[in-house]
Amino acid sequence: MHRVKVVFGHLSPPNTFKSHSDHIVSGVECSALSASPDDIVVVHGLRTAFGKAKRGSFKDTTPDELLSCVMTAVLVDVGLSPERLGDICVGNVLQPGAGALMARVAHFLSEFPETVPVYTVNRMCSSGLQALFNIAGAIRSGSYDMGLACGVESMSLRDAGEPGDVSSRLMDYEKARDCVIPMGITSENVAERFGVSREKQDAFAFSSQQKASQAQKQGIFDQEICPVTTKFVDEDGSERTVTVTKDDGIRPGTTLAGLTKLRGAFKPDGSTTAGNSSQVSDGAAAVLVGRRSVVESLSLPVLGVLKASAVVGVPPDVMGIGPAYAIPAALRQAGLTVADIDVFEINEAFASQAVYCVEKLGIPMEKVNPNGGAIALGHPLGCTGARQVVTLLNELKRRGRRAYGVVSMCIGTGMGAAAVFEYPGP
Repeated sequence: MHRVKVVFGHLSPPNTFKSHSDHIVSGVECSALSASPDDIVVVHGLRTAFGKAKRGSFKDTTPDELLSCVMTAVLVDVGLSPERLGDICVGNVLQPGAGALMARVAHFLSEFPETVPVYTVNRMCSSGLQALFNIAGAIRSGSYDMGLACGVESMSLRDAGEPGDVSSRLMDYEKARDCVIPMGITSENVAERFGVSREKQDAFAFSSQQKASQAQKQGIFDQEICPVTTKFVDEDGSERTVTVTKDDGIRPGTTLAGLTKLRGAFKPDGSTTAGNSSQVSDGAAAVLVGRRSVVESLSLPVLGVLKASAVVGVPPDVMGIGPAYAIPAALRQAGLTVADIDVFEINEAFASQAVYCVEKLGIPMEKVNPNGGAIALGHPLGCTGARQVVTLLNELKRRGRRAYGVVSMCIGTGMGAAAVFEYPGP
């Protein structure tokens, strides 16, 4: 593999924030090329289709039902008994009580035994990926050998709403105050501070829709989507049963001209619009993770190997820049460079921040979200990270050769997360 030096220290935006990963890293032949019995591997993963919040396919479906579908299907597909699971971790953001009740209900709806534990995690938009990090960490520490990492969100049934119970002293601390800035305003901040033009944002959004539309047309998503049979209530109140297999949010008829006509969604003169922002959505995903030695002893497939993970902090008022710092941190751990990565799945919370991160890291656009991203597919908060892992590894498998991929996203309140995966080849 051709190795190219990447100078991460030159990627800092012109402000006072400095990343812990601001130093030179050279691409080297690393441990990623040698298999270990203690490797953390992904066996299989599935997601539901994504429904438009409030009006889409899952507007009447509770998150426990969505979660149960993918939890069950992942194990059935590989013929694994749920008794083999050491734990289940579910990423969720909006459910009351951090989704703890919802997750356990989904567990029993899946007819998993009561002896298998389950818990939830909330790291905002990276919750689904954090669930995988948590399961991987427990496997690495020897707590158990196999676990299920999931993510779920119903943005139809729960809104982001108020920030909750926070100290009145919040207003006395600038960074704390910045944590409650609306996400759309943080997008405007990124665009203004780093010079991401409206034209670039709309072009990125148009590309996302085009790629997702083509992928859907070609059936690329079919292998990663678990069909969900559920109820749908029509406007007249009549109820019918539907089986959902396609993402609602993909708009094949999107044009660049149409996107340019949209007004700013968060500021009258703003560049962040409904067309170049992620869609609010409903959906779930599940990823089966295990220790390589145990996975191979059970004759289970290895879809991917987790090579590195990183979470970093960035200024809350420009939280969207998180991937520009998390990706270098994860690559440094893996001993790889940007040039070594075949596919980057970077969450499209907003086109402004996605464009910024891609340009700052010097990522060729053809490597970014080859089947579209959250602008076209949707962004069910707690689910997205797990969905990205499923999409990435299926795309690498589809290409049919050994390859590396990265999953990354920004995180509300000012963070970024990233993971590096290796697809070992057919």
